[in-house]
Amino acid sequence: MEKVKLNIVGLSYSQTQSGAYALVLGEEKGKRRLPIIIGGFEAQAIAIELEKMAPSRPLTHDLFKNFAEQFDIHINEIIIYNLVEGIFFAKLICEQNGKEIELDSRTSDAIALAVRFNSPIYTYEFVLKTAGIVLEDDNYSDDNDNEELVLEEDAPKNTIETLSTEELNDQLNDAIEQEDYETASRIRDEINKRENK
Repeated sequence: MEKVKLNIVGLSYSQTQSGAYALVLGEEKGKRRLPIIIGGFEAQAIAIELEKMAPSRPLTHDLFKNFAEQFDIHINEIIIYNLVEGIFFAKLICEQNGKEIELDSRTSDAIALAVRFNSPIYTYEFVLKTAGIVLEDDNYSDDNDNEELVLEEDAPKNTIETLSTEELNDQLNDAIEQEDYETASRIRDEINKRENK
């Protein structure tokens, strides 16, 4: 079966499921999007890597990457290979000493590892036909070559917007130390917005 390459185009708080996030993957050469609902921990693991934050201690996916590197294991690619009753199935295509090994994985964990290993993410056409959507009002612009992380929270944004840049940097460091990466991401977005003005 022919594979379709996907890129991460968005990650936002789910408005329909409490405590869940919507990870949006987009086909590299096309307009279809593949939304996947994932848990908060996995969303956090993906977000901190995309935002290039450095946690004070390694998270589970960081530990896995460190472990794999010590034993010369590389993840060549991630494949979202099936969809059954609304659940996506994924596998890691790994290589060690020239030998290829396939490992079954939850899709959210596979993607959290893919961003750490800079591994491509693929799916099959039938998965995109079944669960893919074409966004009429495409909030995730194809003109943006950078992976865009969109975290929407119910937290009042007025508080962040009223702080000075120095106060924001202090709060960012505090949030990272407390491993509150969702708050850290919102603060980082505000700092970046101010720097780009």
